[in-house]
Amino acid sequence: MTRISKVFDTLASQGKKALIPYITAGDPDKETTVPMMHALVEAGADVIELGVPFSDPMADGPTIQLACERALAHGTSLRDVLAMVAEFRKTDQKTAVVLMGYLNPVEAMGYETFVSLASESGVDGVLIVDMPPEETAEVDSMFEAAGIDFIYLLAPTSTEERIKTIGKVGRGYVYYVSLRGVTGSAAIDVDDVSRNLDRIREHVVAPLCVGFGIQNAEAAARVAAVCDGVIVGSALVSRIADQVNNPPQAITDVSGLAHSMREAMDA
Repeated sequence: MTRISKVFDTLASQGKKALIPYITAGDPDKETTVPMMHALVEAGADVIELGVPFSDPMADGPTIQLACERALAHGTSLRDVLAMVAEFRKTDQKTAVVLMGYLNPVEAMGYETFVSLASESGVDGVLIVDMPPEETAEVDSMFEAAGIDFIYLLAPTSTEERIKTIGKVGRGYVYYVSLRGVTGSAAIDVDDVSRNLDRIREHVVAPLCVGFGIQNAEAAARVAAVCDGVIVGSALVSRIADQVNNPPQAITDVSGLAHSMREAMDA
């Protein structure tokens, strides 16, 4: 059983839902990422999605695009991100960590090298936005053998065929994109999300986690009522952007929002 599976099993036994914050590694600087990860855990995070900076994050809106630019300006590489996970693991063996990003940095490193280093660092899952399940068949066995879950995206426009495919090959959890568009898009329609998740559950047994459009504690609580986990990214990253020259305050602001979401979800 992977660390991600253990997290969801434990939460289910407690009647709770997962809080999954996203931050971009290296934003606002390299030195702040690991302390921010720990602060998010203290605030109630169960899984951390750690963004791998990329120059063309096509699925992301302006907020996360700018975070990637800031991280890349500091020279944050994929190897740096893996080193951050390894540093985090020195004092946290419980919280699951998922790397979220794009295919190019992984291909540049090489699949075998990436899987080996990710496993050594303590990575639990990967979500490669531009790598659909049809293209992972040849490499997925490497990830599975290393105990790394390959996580996939589903959206309101996903066909029944795609849902069935991901139901067969997806591990860890499925990331349901609640809105048509990019990250940071408009407010979420929970009723629409609920209807689509009912459709997806006919073919997917993995936990269903919802991201995009969750801006505050109230929205997190409403979404948590219909899914297994709440993913929040742009709302946190925007707080980092507001304090880009004051990293300690950025940590405080990000952990404060995560804590308010955790409390609202548990209530």
